[in-house]
Amino acid sequence: MSTADHYLAVFTSNKTGPKWRAWYAMSEAEQAARAEIGVAAVKAWDEAHRDVIVYQGAPLGPTKRVSDDGITDVVNELTVFMVVRAESHAAAARIFEDHPHCTIFVCDAVEVMPLLGA
Repeated sequence: MSTADHYLAVFTSNKTGPKWRAWYAMSEAEQAARAEIGVAAVKAWDEAHRDVIVYQGAPLGPTKRVSDDGITDVVNELTVFMVVRAESHAAAARIFEDHPHCTIFVCDAVEVMPLLGA
């Protein structure tokens, strides 16, 4: 399988940034209402883009870094990933404009990169 037209999208979120501070400032009821709207919007986005989604991906959990210094727990901005198909790098990036993870939920950005090889 060629990956020439496949792109990895990684959603990022600064867990100490303004979007998270605003989220935590909401009441539990406000968070639940926002989450309900967000989940419906993500499902609608997924359905609208199902023809270009190669791998749905998943949320990312706690991170361990393995280096010459050993194994340590780290916090990074990586929150969700998926793989899409597009005719170009720019076209792949445009797929994620106004994504609900960034407009409703607390993601700050989506980083899109080509999968190289095969």
